[in-house]
Amino acid sequence: MTNTFHSSQPIYSQLADRINKQILRGELKPGDKLPSVREMGIKASVNPNTVQRTYRELEGMNIVDTKRGQGTFVTEDQGILHEMRERLKQEEISKFVKGMHAMGYSDAEIQAGLQAFLQNNFGGASE
Repeated sequence: MTNTFHSSQPIYSQLADRINKQILRGELKPGDKLPSVREMGIKASVNPNTVQRTYRELEGMNIVDTKRGQGTFVTEDQGILHEMRERLKQEEISKFVKGMHAMGYSDAEIQAGLQAFLQNNFGGASE
């Protein structure tokens, strides 16, 4: 886990994003236990209070469940994980498209460029 944080966004939010992406990549699986607040604080080089806030945020989004005395676990609810995956995909697409529009590209140019990129770099294979 890289310990570089950007000043433009709260650290707890950036840490939550990192955990979400670990779940998306399958590094953290449904039911997996997250490191303790103290362990995560050491790993991420942040104050344990920041980690606690991160875990509370993720719990509020139902992405993790905290079991008193046992720890914090990735949810096993596939519906919630699917919603998270879709939300993150839409956020990334939105950032990309807004950036391209800001540079003056039309929707047609963006689509053509994306199709060419996928074809040239990934063989156009879709999942």
